[in-house]
Amino acid sequence: MKALKNAIETRGHFINDEVLKVDAFLNHQVDPVLMEQIGDAFYDYFKKYPITKVMTIESSGIAPAFMCEKRFNVPMVFIKKAKPSTMDDAYVSEVFSFTKNKSYTICLGKEFINEKDHILFIDDFLANGQAFLGVEEMIKAAGAKMDGVGIVIDKVFQSGHQMILDRGYDLYSLARIKEFKQNAVVFDDEEL
Repeated sequence: MKALKNAIETRGHFINDEVLKVDAFLNHQVDPVLMEQIGDAFYDYFKKYPITKVMTIESSGIAPAFMCEKRFNVPMVFIKKAKPSTMDDAYVSEVFSFTKNKSYTICLGKEFINEKDHILFIDDFLANGQAFLGVEEMIKAAGAKMDGVGIVIDKVFQSGHQMILDRGYDLYSLARIKEFKQNAVVFDDEEL
């Protein structure tokens, strides 16, 4: 996606050889025009499925997931990173955050997913796929079906991309990064 790649190149900042900071347009300050284009791109790709819910993990996945669910006209559900005192019955999973270098518990109220649901999971970044595994565990526990996985920025040089493909999911990434080289992004534009 050209607009996204341009935003990464012009507004992204490198923390190190594995971490790209995109808080100027995606996960701290949100660019609404770009988010709408991202939502449209995910919808155009995944509209072949009978999606009943768009799902993400708080908080950075919310903006792209929300713009996508608007196109599907289905509910968007975000999985919480901490169990609130008001949540009685929940699916819970432990995930490791590559960016934060720590584990945390994610939770999803059982009333927001059931065996009739067809889920489209949207996330901001894909590195090693640990967040995905936690979400997959909850979706399976609910008896729902994950029809697709939409990733805004996919670091294909890490293990998550191939792991999701190996598990048989339809994975669509809007910007695939092959490597970071001398504080520049090398995109992977090959069909995978």
